[in-house]
Amino acid sequence: MTKEAIHSADAPAAIGPYSQAIRAGHTLYLSGQIGLDPATMTLVEGIEAQAHQVFRNLRAVVAAAGGTMDGMAKVSILMTDLADFAKVNDIMAGYFAKPYPARATYQVAALPRGALIEVEGIVVLPGVGPAPATGWRETFDQTKGQ
Repeated sequence: MTKEAIHSADAPAAIGPYSQAIRAGHTLYLSGQIGLDPATMTLVEGIEAQAHQVFRNLRAVVAAAGGTMDGMAKVSILMTDLADFAKVNDIMAGYFAKPYPARATYQVAALPRGALIEVEGIVVLPGVGPAPATGWRETFDQTKGQ
């Protein structure tokens, strides 16, 4: 299976040797986004503004791959202060519809550029037909009922 780098001008350019996202089949692997304004490449101020910016950045990259936030299967949230968890939780709920993605949240000592939050995710992209089988389990599952 090939992989394809996904880029959106509506999200911050990568600030290191990585892609904004990689598409492999019907799966999109999103690199972590921090609250950088893509127009200025500066960090917005405060946890609430950063959380909104992070989800807007992720949405832009997902859209560039032809997906929507509703296809998000898993997110990982890294925060420098879990005391802000309730605020981030409320903000996140505004960017997704039920069923919400699976999630893990971690408190970390520091994030790039002094960010307060970073979010990465995995998205299932729309496609025609099932994704191609990638291993023995998928091959086995396809033979059920025969």
